[in-house]
Amino acid sequence: MLRAEINGLAVAYRRVGHGPAIVLLHGFTQDSRVWRPQLDALSDRFTLIAWDAPGAGQSSDPAADFAIGRWADTLAGLLDAAGIPRAHVLGLSWGGLLAQEFYRKYPARVSSLILADTYAGWKGSLSDAIAQERLAACVRDSALPPSDFIPRYLPGMFSDAPPPGVKEELAEIMAGTHPLGFRVMAKALAENDTRDLLTTILVPTLLVWGEADKRSPMNIAHQLEQAISGAKLAVIPGAGHVSNMEAPAAFNSIVREFCLANEHEAG
Repeated sequence: MLRAEINGLAVAYRRVGHGPAIVLLHGFTQDSRVWRPQLDALSDRFTLIAWDAPGAGQSSDPAADFAIGRWADTLAGLLDAAGIPRAHVLGLSWGGLLAQEFYRKYPARVSSLILADTYAGWKGSLSDAIAQERLAACVRDSALPPSDFIPRYLPGMFSDAPPPGVKEELAEIMAGTHPLGFRVMAKALAENDTRDLLTTILVPTLLVWGEADKRSPMNIAHQLEQAISGAKLAVIPGAGHVSNMEAPAAFNSIVREFCLANEHEAG
C-alpha cells in the first residue's frame, strides 16, 4: 500500500501496471481489496489506482459531516500526488456515486466513466421511504460487531449462487469496516440525487450491471442508461451487486474493451 497526505487525511492506495490510468472506487463496507481481480488482470495495459476511501481500509476517518464533494476533492488531491492528470474513472455502488460527483467537479480529469451496479444516489434512484429505511439501517448496524452486521449485508452483495470462496473473501474485507465510514458513506447515498447531472455527462460512459443485482436492480441501470447520452449498458448474466468479484472474467473483459476503444478514439 502507498500512502499520501491529502487535505489533512492519510489516504492509502494501491498502484499497479503501466499505461492509461483507471481509477477504481469501491463501495461502502469495502476497501481497495475488492479490486484484486482487476488489479491482477488489467495491469498489463493500464495503470490502476485503487484507493481506500477516507473512512475505509487503511485510510483515516473523515469528519462526521464529510460530504460526497469532499471525497471528490480528496480524490483529486490523491491523483495529483500520484501524477495522474486524467483517467478512466470506475466506481462500484457508493463508488459510482463518487465517480459521478468527481465528474461534476473535475470533468477535464475524466477520460470516461464506468458506473457499476450503482445509483443516481439512493435519493435519485429509490423511493424516499426506501432511501431513509436503508440509511436508518446502516446507522443502526454500524454499531454492531462485524460478526453481527456482515450476515445482514453479505447476501445482498451477490447472486444466490456465487463462485466458491467469493463470499468468504468479501466477508473478510467487510470485517474491516470503519463504523464512522459506514455511516457517512450511507448518508451520502441517502442525501444525493444526481439525476440533474446525468443529462450533462459528455464523456463516454459505460454501465456495468450484474443481472441478479439485489441492491441496485436492473431498473436503475435502465434509468441511468436513458438519462446519460450515448451510455452503453453491459449486463453480466447471473452476477449480483459486487459483479467485479462475482464474475471477474466478464467484468474485466468489458472494462478492457471499453477503455482500449476510448483510448484509441482519443488518440
